[in-house]
This record gives sequence, structure tokens and C-alpha cells, in this order.
Amino acid sequence: MKVTVVGAGNVGATCADVLAYREIVKEVVLIDIKEGFAEGKALDIWQKAPINVYDTKTTGATNDYSKTANSDVVVITSGLPRKPGMTRDDLISTNAGIVQSVTENVVKYSPNAILIVVSNPLDVMTYCAHITSKLPRQKVIGMAGILDTARYRAFLADEIGCSPKEIQAMLLGGHGDTMVPLPRYTTVGGIPVTELVAKDKLDAIIERTKVGGGELVKLMGTSAWYAPGAAAAQMVEAIVKDQRRIVPVCIKLDGEYGIKNCYLGVPAILGKNGIEKVIELKLNAEEMELMKTSEKHVKEVMDVLDAQMAKA
Repeated sequence: MKVTVVGAGNVGATCADVLAYREIVKEVVLIDIKEGFAEGKALDIWQKAPINVYDTKTTGATNDYSKTANSDVVVITSGLPRKPGMTRDDLISTNAGIVQSVTENVVKYSPNAILIVVSNPLDVMTYCAHITSKLPRQKVIGMAGILDTARYRAFLADEIGCSPKEIQAMLLGGHGDTMVPLPRYTTVGGIPVTELVAKDKLDAIIERTKVGGGELVKLMGTSAWYAPGAAAAQMVEAIVKDQRRIVPVCIKLDGEYGIKNCYLGVPAILGKNGIEKVIELKLNAEEMELMKTSEKHVKEVMDVLDAQMAKA
């Protein structure tokens, strides 16, 4: 199996490293626009193979998409990272052009690949990649929910004083301030989280999760990379190994949750064909209202992208 990671920055390199270290695929190709950057990162990861004992081959190329030919999965991390004071929406004009160009090149050489989009603003960049690639919706997937639930679970583990392995959780909606955490579907070793965490503390954790990316930008001056890179690698693993894992991912909704033509995070079964099935949870009135708010926000940004592409 062959996987391409476009963008050899922090997120892309981390994703490639996790894929190699865990021997998820036989070959990983890193692509970047900066001369020698992908080649150097790939070589560094390959030289680590004798130390960490793996044999996944990593290679890099500068803007040469012919090296990506016949990839089974392509992870798109290209684009500018957020800087302090920037929202994800601020990135749209620049990153949309980058994602569009990358997607065209990727599909040219790997027309049957499954695309995983990590670029921000995530939901709208997934939309951009989908309409550019013209692939079925099941094969263009945004990575957001796995990262958001990981942050949520990590915060809960700190509060409870337990292993994060024990926590199962689900988040819906857009990636960012309008995500929809679902405490009703959060358990700790099978125990409802509401029995272990007081409501005020749980609400504070939910709010922290919503701005989890922004918290890291303030601390580091740039976007996170370890958790996002690992999250994208987990999605690749579920696909190439046909694990049929139930994970939250961004996909174009086609009537699920009463929403059409909007790219939002929902739980889905992830396997060899990409999204094998979208799972519809029974939301209560409050949760559905939050989902509609998230839909409204994402569609507003989609409209901005539509207007920009119409002018191009």
C-alpha cells in the first residue's frame, strides 16, 4: 500500500512519521513546494528506521506529483498554519487556492485514491477538495472529529485522574467554535461521564475543547501538529487495514441529520472504501439546535469560497 502526504510541515511530517513508525503502509511519499524540504524530512524518517525498527520506506519530492502515482490514500495538509489572532476562516482565500491545486495534481496521478483533508478551515477545505476532485463523497474525508474528541478526552482524563484509554466520546458539527460535544455519548470505563464530573466542570471542559486549537496557537505561535498528524495517520490506518472503525469525520451530508449539501463532522464507519456508512445518532432538541448553528456557520464560509471561486 502507498500513501502520499502533501505538505511536509509539522503536521504532514508527523503524519508520515507515525505511518512509518507503526508500519501502517509499505511506502510513504512526502510532497512539498519548498525545495528539498520533503526530501530532507523523508530521509530523516528513513534514517530513523534502524533505530525504531521499521521498514516502511519514506521518500520525498519537491512539487513532483508523478512520484505520488497510484497512491491508495492521500493526506492533504498543505496551507498556511494559523497565527495568533487568526481564525480558521481568515485562512480561506489563501488555503483554498492551495488545496484546489494540490487536489488537481493528486487526482491526476491517483484517480482512485481516498483523500483525507487536514488543511484549515477544515470543513470548507474538505468541500473545496470534494468539488475539485469530483470523487464520490465517501472518498473525500475531513480530519477534525478524531482530533477534537482526543482533546476532549485528554482534558477529561486530567479532570478525572484516569487513563485517557478509558474514555470514549463523540463530537459532531464543524471544526472549531461551533462543534457539538455530546456528553450523553461520553463514557469512562463504561460509566456515563456525568456521574464522574460535575456539570460546571464538564461545561468548562467542553468550552476548552471548542477553542483547543486556539489555545495551542497562543502558547506556541502556530498550529498544533503532534495530535493532528497522529489523528490523520489513524484515519489512514482504518482505511488501508479495513478496520471499519467508528470515528467522527467530516463529510458532505446528504440528508443525514436533516442537513443537505453541508460538510460537517459526524460519526461514520471508516474502511477500505473510505466512509462505509454515516451513523445517525438520535439527538435531542438542544443538540439538534447546536448542530443547526454549526451548519449555518459552515455554510456561510462555504458561500465565501463559492464567491471567491466564481471570481477566479
